[in-house]
Amino acid sequence: MIYLSGPMTGYRGFNYHKFDEGAQLLTSLGHTVVNPADNFGGRTDLTRAEYMRLDIAILLQCDTIALLPGYDLSKGAALENSIASELNMTRIYLYDTPDGLRVGATHASLSRP
Repeated sequence: MIYLSGPMTGYRGFNYHKFDEGAQLLTSLGHTVVNPADNFGGRTDLTRAEYMRLDIAILLQCDTIALLPGYDLSKGAALENSIASELNMTRIYLYDTPDGLRVGATHASLSRP
């Protein structure tokens, strides 16, 4: 199962359009995707910490993380990526093209001694 990660805070509509595009792309490739834009049924009343706790619990159920463009500028996505790295999860990098999102590099994390 793939957890979709990327920037939300400060983006118009919390960047849901990009999350939805990423989920659609990965689903079309045969993957089961967990999309945080769908996780809370449109609720916006929780604190950032509450959302992060819930999202991290969901991330822990996945074996792969897909990173949307701008993930490296997002504190939340950077934390999710760090957790994924520590747990040796596969990481998929998505990037923008004129025709929409595409799958870029995929990195299987290396086991550490």
